[in-house]
Amino acid sequence: MTDRATYDRAETLAEIAPSDSVTAPLLSGAEGRFATPPLHEPPVSYLEPAESPAYVLSNAKRGIGLGSKRNTVSPARDHETVVLVTGRRTLCLVGQGSTDRAIEIPHESIADASYKTGLRAHRLALKTPRKIYHCWVNRGTEADLLASVAAFIEDRQQEDPEEIDSDDDANRVHYRGRPVQQQSEDTTTGDEDQTVMYRGLPVDESE
Repeated sequence: MTDRATYDRAETLAEIAPSDSVTAPLLSGAEGRFATPPLHEPPVSYLEPAESPAYVLSNAKRGIGLGSKRNTVSPARDHETVVLVTGRRTLCLVGQGSTDRAIEIPHESIADASYKTGLRAHRLALKTPRKIYHCWVNRGTEADLLASVAAFIEDRQQEDPEEIDSDDDANRVHYRGRPVQQQSEDTTTGDEDQTVMYRGLPVDESE
Protein backbone atom coordinates (compact mmCIF):
# COMPACT_ATOMS: atom_id res chain seq x y z
CA MET A 1 0.00 0.00 0.00
CA THR A 2 1.26 3.47 -0.89
CA ASP A 3 1.93 5.64 2.14
CA ARG A 4 0.46 9.14 2.33
CA ALA A 5 3.79 11.00 2.06
CA THR A 6 4.69 9.12 -1.13
CA TYR A 7 1.32 9.83 -2.70
CA ASP A 8 1.41 13.50 -1.69
CA ARG A 9 4.81 13.94 -3.36
CA ALA A 10 3.58 12.11 -6.46
CA GLU A 11 0.49 14.31 -6.59
CA THR A 12 2.57 17.49 -6.33
CA LEU A 13 4.92 16.37 -9.13
CA ALA A 14 1.95 15.44 -11.33
CA GLU A 15 0.40 18.88 -10.83
CA ILE A 16 3.53 20.75 -11.94
CA ALA A 17 4.41 18.44 -14.83
CA PRO A 18 3.93 19.88 -18.34
CA SER A 19 2.44 16.61 -19.62
CA ASP A 20 -0.70 14.68 -18.70
CA SER A 21 1.38 11.50 -18.96
CA VAL A 22 2.63 12.23 -15.43
CA THR A 23 -0.03 11.02 -13.00
CA ALA A 24 -0.03 10.61 -9.23
CA PRO A 25 -1.27 6.98 -9.28
CA LEU A 26 1.53 5.90 -11.63
CA LEU A 27 4.27 7.82 -9.79
CA SER A 28 3.15 6.51 -6.42
CA GLY A 29 2.92 2.91 -7.61
CA ALA A 30 -0.84 2.73 -7.09
CA GLU A 31 -1.58 2.12 -10.77
CA GLY A 32 -0.81 -1.28 -12.28
CA ARG A 33 -2.30 -4.32 -13.97
CA PHE A 34 -4.71 -6.33 -11.85
CA ALA A 35 -4.13 -3.94 -8.91
CA THR A 36 -0.45 -5.02 -8.81
CA PRO A 37 2.05 -2.13 -8.50
CA PRO A 38 4.19 -1.78 -11.65
CA LEU A 39 7.41 -1.84 -9.60
CA HIS A 40 8.56 -3.14 -6.23
CA GLU A 41 9.11 0.46 -5.09
CA PRO A 42 7.08 3.53 -6.11
CA PRO A 43 8.61 5.19 -9.20
CA VAL A 44 8.73 8.52 -7.36
CA SER A 45 11.17 7.04 -4.82
CA TYR A 46 13.85 6.81 -7.53
CA LEU A 47 13.86 10.56 -8.13
CA GLU A 48 16.27 12.93 -6.43
CA PRO A 49 14.68 15.35 -3.91
CA ALA A 50 14.72 18.30 -6.35
CA GLU A 51 14.02 16.21 -9.46
CA SER A 52 10.65 16.09 -11.22
CA PRO A 53 9.45 14.17 -14.28
CA ALA A 54 8.26 16.03 -17.37
CA TYR A 55 7.00 12.85 -19.05
CA VAL A 56 6.25 9.28 -18.02
CA LEU A 57 6.06 6.32 -20.42
CA SER A 58 5.28 2.70 -19.59
CA ASN A 59 4.99 -0.78 -21.01
CA ALA A 60 3.43 -3.81 -19.38
CA LYS A 61 5.26 -6.56 -21.25
CA ARG A 62 8.43 -5.22 -22.83
CA GLY A 63 11.38 -3.57 -21.17
CA ILE A 64 14.52 -1.77 -22.32
CA GLY A 65 16.73 -2.89 -25.19
CA LEU A 66 20.41 -2.45 -24.38
CA GLY A 67 22.43 -1.96 -27.55
CA SER A 68 19.90 -3.82 -29.67
CA LYS A 69 16.16 -4.48 -29.67
CA ARG A 70 16.71 -8.17 -28.98
CA ASN A 71 18.94 -7.63 -25.94
CA THR A 72 16.00 -6.53 -23.83
CA VAL A 73 15.72 -6.32 -20.04
CA SER A 74 12.09 -7.34 -19.56
CA PRO A 75 9.75 -6.96 -16.60
CA ALA A 76 8.52 -9.95 -14.62
CA ARG A 77 5.05 -11.26 -15.36
CA ASP A 78 3.31 -9.26 -12.60
CA HIS A 79 5.32 -6.06 -13.06
CA GLU A 80 5.94 -3.42 -15.70
CA THR A 81 8.43 -0.97 -17.16
CA VAL A 82 8.19 2.72 -16.24
CA VAL A 83 10.27 5.40 -17.99
CA LEU A 84 10.69 8.74 -16.21
CA VAL A 85 11.96 11.62 -18.34
CA THR A 86 13.23 14.47 -16.15
CA GLY A 87 15.16 17.64 -16.84
CA ARG A 88 18.51 15.86 -16.57
CA ARG A 89 18.02 12.19 -17.46
CA THR A 90 15.83 9.39 -18.72
CA LEU A 91 15.37 6.83 -15.94
CA CYS A 92 14.11 3.43 -17.05
CA LEU A 93 12.72 1.25 -14.26
CA VAL A 94 12.02 -2.43 -14.91
CA GLY A 95 10.17 -4.46 -12.29
CA GLN A 96 11.82 -7.87 -12.11
CA GLY A 97 11.41 -10.95 -9.94
CA SER A 98 12.56 -9.65 -6.58
CA THR A 99 13.71 -6.10 -7.23
CA ASP A 100 13.65 -3.24 -9.72
CA ARG A 101 16.37 -2.69 -12.28
CA ALA A 102 17.20 0.95 -12.99
CA ILE A 103 18.84 2.07 -16.23
CA GLU A 104 19.90 5.71 -16.20
CA ILE A 105 20.64 7.65 -19.39
CA PRO A 106 21.80 11.25 -18.71
CA HIS A 107 20.74 13.79 -21.32
CA GLU A 108 24.34 14.94 -21.75
CA SER A 109 25.17 11.43 -23.00
CA ILE A 110 22.52 11.47 -25.74
CA ALA A 111 23.76 11.83 -29.32
CA ASP A 112 20.32 11.33 -30.87
CA ALA A 113 16.74 10.92 -29.64
CA SER A 114 14.05 9.51 -31.90
CA TYR A 115 10.92 7.40 -31.75
CA LYS A 116 9.33 4.62 -33.76
CA THR A 117 5.76 3.36 -33.91
CA GLY A 118 4.74 -0.22 -34.66
CA LEU A 119 1.84 -2.65 -34.66
CA ARG A 120 2.88 -4.39 -31.44
CA ALA A 121 4.58 -1.59 -29.53
CA HIS A 122 6.19 1.80 -29.89
CA ARG A 123 9.63 2.75 -28.70
CA LEU A 124 11.80 5.70 -27.80
CA ALA A 125 15.34 5.26 -29.15
CA LEU A 126 18.14 7.03 -27.27
CA LYS A 127 21.56 6.83 -28.90
CA THR A 128 24.79 7.49 -27.01
CA PRO A 129 28.28 7.52 -28.56
CA ARG A 130 28.69 3.80 -27.83
CA LYS A 131 25.23 2.20 -27.77
CA ILE A 132 21.53 2.74 -28.31
CA TYR A 133 18.79 2.24 -25.73
CA HIS A 134 15.38 1.08 -26.97
CA CYS A 135 12.68 2.14 -24.48
CA TRP A 136 9.57 0.16 -25.37
CA VAL A 137 6.26 1.86 -24.63
CA ASN A 138 2.61 0.88 -24.85
CA ARG A 139 1.14 0.72 -28.35
CA GLY A 140 -1.65 3.04 -27.22
CA THR A 141 0.82 5.88 -26.60
CA GLU A 142 0.14 8.77 -28.95
CA ALA A 143 2.82 9.58 -31.52
CA ASP A 144 2.53 13.25 -30.55
CA LEU A 145 3.57 12.39 -26.99
CA LEU A 146 6.60 10.45 -28.22
CA ALA A 147 7.56 13.34 -30.49
CA SER A 148 7.35 15.73 -27.52
CA VAL A 149 9.52 13.46 -25.40
CA ALA A 150 12.17 13.16 -28.13
CA ALA A 151 12.18 16.94 -28.65
CA PHE A 152 12.43 17.54 -24.88
CA ILE A 153 15.52 15.33 -24.67
CA GLU A 154 17.08 16.81 -27.82
CA ASP A 155 16.75 20.31 -26.34
CA ARG A 156 18.99 19.14 -23.49
CA GLN A 157 21.64 17.40 -25.56
CA GLN A 158 25.21 18.63 -25.74
CA GLU A 159 27.14 19.20 -28.97
CA ASP A 160 29.76 16.72 -27.77
CA PRO A 161 27.83 14.06 -25.80
CA GLU A 162 29.62 12.42 -22.91
CA GLU A 163 29.66 8.64 -22.88
CA ILE A 164 28.11 6.99 -19.84
CA ASP A 165 31.00 6.05 -17.55
CA SER A 166 30.22 2.35 -17.40
CA ASP A 167 27.41 -0.17 -17.54
CA ASP A 168 27.55 -0.32 -13.73
CA ASP A 169 26.58 3.36 -13.60
CA ALA A 170 23.77 2.89 -16.11
CA ASN A 171 22.48 -0.42 -14.73
CA ARG A 172 21.97 -0.57 -11.01
CA VAL A 173 20.03 -2.87 -8.74
CA HIS A 174 17.96 -0.77 -6.36
CA TYR A 175 16.50 -1.46 -2.94
CA ARG A 176 13.87 0.93 -1.61
CA GLY A 177 14.85 3.47 -4.24
CA ARG A 178 18.56 3.41 -3.40
CA PRO A 179 21.30 1.86 -5.55
CA VAL A 180 23.03 -1.22 -4.22
CA GLN A 181 26.82 -1.08 -4.44
CA GLN A 182 28.13 -3.74 -6.79
CA GLN A 183 31.43 -4.67 -5.14
CA SER A 184 33.63 -7.71 -5.44
CA GLU A 185 36.03 -6.72 -2.68
CA ASP A 186 35.58 -7.44 1.00
CA THR A 187 33.66 -4.51 2.48
CA THR A 188 33.65 -5.70 6.07
CA THR A 189 34.26 -2.89 8.57
CA GLY A 190 33.83 -2.25 12.22
CA ASP A 191 30.43 -0.70 11.46
CA GLU A 192 29.11 -3.80 9.71
CA ASP A 193 26.11 -4.02 12.04
CA GLN A 194 24.98 -0.59 10.79
CA THR A 195 25.28 -1.43 7.10
CA VAL A 196 22.02 -1.99 5.22
CA MET A 197 22.38 -5.13 3.14
CA TYR A 198 20.28 -6.35 0.20
CA ARG A 199 20.89 -9.67 -1.57
CA GLY A 200 24.35 -9.85 -0.01
CA LEU A 201 25.38 -6.36 -1.13
CA PRO A 202 25.55 -3.10 0.88
CA VAL A 203 23.03 -0.41 0.01
CA ASP A 204 24.75 2.82 -1.01
CA GLU A 205 23.39 5.30 1.56
CA SER A 206 25.22 8.26 0.01
CA GLU A 207 22.97 8.46 -3.07
